[in-house]
Amino acid sequence: MALVDERLIDEPGFRMSEATAGDFFALLKPRVMSLVVFTAFVGLVAAPVTINPLLAVIAILSISIGAGASGALNMWYDADIDAVMTRTKGRPVPAGRVTPGEALSFGLVLSALSVMTLGVLVNWLSAALLAFTIVFYAVIYTMWLKRWTPQNIVIGGAAGAIPPVIGWAAVTGNVSLESLILFLIIFLWTPPHFWALALFKSEDYQRAGIPMMPNVAGHASTRRQIFAYSLILAPVGVLPWALGFTTAAYGAVAAVLGAGFVWYAWKVLGMADDDRAMKPAKALFGYSLLYLFAIFAVYLADCVVGRALAIGGI
Repeated sequence: MALVDERLIDEPGFRMSEATAGDFFALLKPRVMSLVVFTAFVGLVAAPVTINPLLAVIAILSISIGAGASGALNMWYDADIDAVMTRTKGRPVPAGRVTPGEALSFGLVLSALSVMTLGVLVNWLSAALLAFTIVFYAVIYTMWLKRWTPQNIVIGGAAGAIPPVIGWAAVTGNVSLESLILFLIIFLWTPPHFWALALFKSEDYQRAGIPMMPNVAGHASTRRQIFAYSLILAPVGVLPWALGFTTAAYGAVAAVLGAGFVWYAWKVLGMADDDRAMKPAKALFGYSLLYLFAIFAVYLADCVVGRALAIGGI
């Protein structure tokens, strides 16, 4: 028996889906999702109380699915601008492998599934924070901020900074100063990270009509703002040690990582206006990814080792 009535294929407007499992996986923005999952996991482990391992897995999976849902909704709405940008034109929706309707349905179903699962099986505070994150990214950032203000990535960065707070709330049922500092690190990291990318992709953003900072305020102003944010980010990265949440080992590594960030930003600040290669901006963009991963990895290691030593009575 045929799975699809052959008579329907000849109907006007009928379309057989050409999407593969890989296309739907791409809708989840797996590289972005992996960073979200990692920072959420750090928040979960850093919490001062323990959680049932099964509930921990459910929490991380729910946050992962919620992050992926945000990515799918973003790709659904941004299909028009993705189609004209070189780095995004191969995405499933603008490439025609996934229809906008499929992407929208996929994102909405995953959003509901992730929030309800986290709320019913873990707690409703973490579920509410996850729901807020999805709405903020998919609606406030994607549909409004991204297309209307050069501060899009500054305000919109809040969505990407909430995962460690969600992880913390999944364990404790509350939000603490320590979790908010983890939020602040990511929040302050976001503008220099994305503005470095915007510097050497400014033609892409110009073609798509997105008001990124280099296209609105100019490259020189953007470079100054990148450096200013790096000067704020570096000491904030050390705050967990200064406030007694971690050991001096974390503080030392965070200080070195922060100094590296400032150095790379200084190189960007010194770029010539007619620099076409933009190697300093590309170097900062690459280092910024290393910075965020490293500082959260060290934070995680500090928490794990500190607890192991405490259990051992050392």
